[in-house]
Amino acid sequence: MEYIELSCKLSPTEPWTDIFIAELAEAGFESFTEDEQGFKAYIPSCHYPAEMVKSIFESKRPLSPEKLSWQVVRIGGKNWNAVWESNFQPVVIDDRCHIRAPFHEAKDSIEYEIIIEPKMSFGTGHHETTSLVVKWLLETDLKGKSVLDMGCGTGILAILAAKMGADRVTAIDNYIYAWENTLENAERNHVSMKVLHGDASLLGKESFDVVIANITRNVLLEDMPAYNKVLNKGGVIFLSGFLSFDKDAIFAAGNSLGLQYAGEKTLKDWVSLKLVKPLTSNHGV
Repeated sequence: MEYIELSCKLSPTEPWTDIFIAELAEAGFESFTEDEQGFKAYIPSCHYPAEMVKSIFESKRPLSPEKLSWQVVRIGGKNWNAVWESNFQPVVIDDRCHIRAPFHEAKDSIEYEIIIEPKMSFGTGHHETTSLVVKWLLETDLKGKSVLDMGCGTGILAILAAKMGADRVTAIDNYIYAWENTLENAERNHVSMKVLHGDASLLGKESFDVVIANITRNVLLEDMPAYNKVLNKGGVIFLSGFLSFDKDAIFAAGNSLGLQYAGEKTLKDWVSLKLVKPLTSNHGV
């Protein structure tokens, strides 16, 4: 599969890098890397929304950033490994979780080590939204719990849940390469979990103690009722993938379902919410 690499240079980089990344994620871009000059975004060339990208960038010209330029190049699928290997450095979160590729050195002193090889799917643990959920999970007792990871990407969060003692883990992604890659990464990390290709329509009678949804604002707003339906009473849901100015809308959607605010974490301009389903509910779910 051929990919589009969109390179954007801008000044100042903050908060504009986060704003552009959020809008491009909504447009279907699946992976981002940041540097001192801006960022790069990746999407299959067959899904590249040229007019939408032009609109996103042109709409910001009357505002800051003061300097803004972008260019698009095509990269073959066979070259993708070289792209991510050149950008992917191991990451350690809260001195407890080490996320690395097979070619990085292990850290025996780290409590949880996750080995991933993204290939044509995305998610290396570097993005703020993933890091925030990792932090939540490290604070949570998952032993014996059932966990659902919606939009699993490379499977990092589901794999961590399994390593932390979750009794039953289900990971779902509608991107075929993410589904395939999560299966491979689960085997690579010697964990057992169910990996499904699809979206929230796959959710049925099976229920969960913990739901993780690290996706995008619009998907969260659309699918939150489905997540709530399969969340056990007393269960917790971790929502991530949105910027601070979307927090109120995400919280309002959860509140309308009877979910209760239990905290939030922020990193740069990204926010992750923790919501709890009360043991008694007037919402009939």
